[in-house]
Amino acid sequence: MNKLKKALNTLLGILAGGSLALMTILVTYQVITRYIFQNPATWTEELVSYMFAWSSLLGASYVFGERGHMNIPVVVQKFKPSGQKVIGIIGEIILIFFSLVIMIYGGIRITNLTMGQMTSSLGTPVGTFYTVMPVAGVLNILYAIMNIIDIAKDKVDPFPEDA
Repeated sequence: MNKLKKALNTLLGILAGGSLALMTILVTYQVITRYIFQNPATWTEELVSYMFAWSSLLGASYVFGERGHMNIPVVVQKFKPSGQKVIGIIGEIILIFFSLVIMIYGGIRITNLTMGQMTSSLGTPVGTFYTVMPVAGVLNILYAIMNIIDIAKDKVDPFPEDA
C-alpha cells in the first residue's frame, strides 16, 4: 500500500508542479505576444484556464494523499483514541461517498454532456477538460481506502494536529 501511495504522490507532485511551470511559461508567452508583438495568442489563455482546473483538482488529491488537508481537531480530541479512530474512518467514508456521487458520477455526466461542445480557441471538445473530475474522484477514493486501512491499523493519527 505504501508503495502505491508513494507512487501516486510522486506522479501527482510532478503533474501539479509541471503544469504550474507550463502555465507560467504560457502566460509569459501570452504577455510577450500581446505587448511586444501586438498579436496576442488567444489559445494560451484558454489552455491556462483549463490547466488551472486540472492542477487544482490533482493538487487537491495530492494534498489529500499526504493527509495535509486542514482539520480542526478540538472536538474530536475530547474522545478516546478508539472514538477518534471511528470518527476518522467515518470521515473517510463520507469522502468516498462524495467522490463517487459528485466527482465520478457527476464528472462523467458533465464530461459526456460537453463532448459535443468545442472550445473557441483550441478547437478541442470541452468534455476533454472535464475528465479530470472523475480522475480526481478515483484518486480520492484510492487515498481514502488507504487512509482507512492506515487508521484501522493505527499507522496514522486520524486527526493530526499539524495538518
